[in-house]
Amino acid sequence: MNDESQNKMGSPTPEELRQQVERTRDELGQTVEALAGKADVKAQAKEKTAAAKKQAAEKTAELKEQAAEKTAAAKEQAAEKATAVKEQAAEKSAELKEQAAEKTAAVKEQAAAATAQIREKTAQAAQAVKDKTPEPVQEKTAQAATQVRESAARAGQFAVDRTPDPLLEKADRIAKAARANRTPLLAGGAVLVAFLLIRRGRGRNK
Repeated sequence: MNDESQNKMGSPTPEELRQQVERTRDELGQTVEALAGKADVKAQAKEKTAAAKKQAAEKTAELKEQAAEKTAAAKEQAAEKATAVKEQAAEKSAELKEQAAEKTAAVKEQAAAATAQIREKTAQAAQAVKDKTPEPVQEKTAQAATQVRESAARAGQFAVDRTPDPLLEKADRIAKAARANRTPLLAGGAVLVAFLLIRRGRGRNK
C-alpha cells in the first residue's frame, strides 16, 4: 500500500498532524493563560484586601492622632481660659479693694476734718460765751460743773457697785468711745451750763 491508499483509509497526513499539534498548543496556551489569569485575580484580590486593611489601619491611626491633638488643644485652651478668668478675677478683686481703701481713707479724712471743725466751732462758741459771761456767773458755772462732776462720780460709783460685770464691760467700751470725743462734749456741756446760768440770771434781774 502506498501513501495515497493510506490517506484514503483515514490516516492523517503530516500536515494534518502539524495542524492538530498547533491547535493543541493553542488550546494549552489558552488554558494556561486562563489559569494564570485566575491565579492573578486571586493575587490581586489578596493584594487589594491587604491594601484596604493597610489603608484602614493608617486612617484609623491618623484619626486617633487627630483626635488626640484636638483633645490636647481643647485642654490647653480650657486651661488658658481658666487662667485668664482667674487673673481677671484677681485684678477685679484688687481693684475693688483699692477703691474701698480709697473710699475709707476719704471718709476718715472727711470725718477728721468735720471733727476738727466741730471742735474749733465749739471752742469758739465756748470762748464767746466766756467773754460775754460775767465773772460771777463764770465762778458759778465752774462750781456747778464741779458739783456735776462730783455727783456724776458718786452716781457712777454707786452704779458700778450694783451693775453686773457684763454691763460694766459694755459701759467701759462706751466710756472709752466717749473719752475719744471728750473735748467737744465738755465744751458743749460748758456752753450749755453757761447758757442756762445766763438765762437764770436774766430772769432774776427781771
